[in-house]
Amino acid sequence: MATQETKRYMEMQMQELKEACAVNEEEENPAPKKANNNKNKNAEIAKLYEDAAEYEEDLKSFEEELAIVNAHAFKEIPELLKEKFSTQERDYAQEIRTLLEATWTHYVDVEKTHPQEQLEIIKTTPLNEIVPALTQAFPDYEGDFESDIKEILVKRWQMLIAIKKEHIKEEIAEIKILGLKPNYVQRIYKQFHGIE
Repeated sequence: MATQETKRYMEMQMQELKEACAVNEEEENPAPKKANNNKNKNAEIAKLYEDAAEYEEDLKSFEEELAIVNAHAFKEIPELLKEKFSTQERDYAQEIRTLLEATWTHYVDVEKTHPQEQLEIIKTTPLNEIVPALTQAFPDYEGDFESDIKEILVKRWQMLIAIKKEHIKEEIAEIKILGLKPNYVQRIYKQFHGIE
């Protein structure tokens, strides 16, 4: 019987030792498990905001570009955009030329409000010389080529801004559908990526 009690006593000590070791392990390593779970959870939440963040970045760029378009003469705009946004892979001069050619083609072929010669000048003249060339060739033009061309650019950038705002709205709506608050998801995104 003494051996039975001794055996039982040793089992109890062994059990206590196991529990003590387990407690010590939990005390030493509780954070990694929780941190790992939080990190995974935050990564999933941050992923929900990636598209919206990209659209917000595009929106900010478009708004800055529009400010340049509004504040400067047409001949300066392509070069200023290129300088300010040198990291962009966009060819602003080509974009502007394509936009002007398409708009003037519409004026000539569809609306029939402008002569073909104006379109030819736009196609063949360097961008920074288009306004003087048009003004010289058409001194009796009722409008102002500088304002008309800048208005075309402003409308385009306003359209790009409106599109990006709509995309952001759609992303926010999707986050809300998932039952999350957009501000919370945005905050997690910024924390996860170390922004701010």
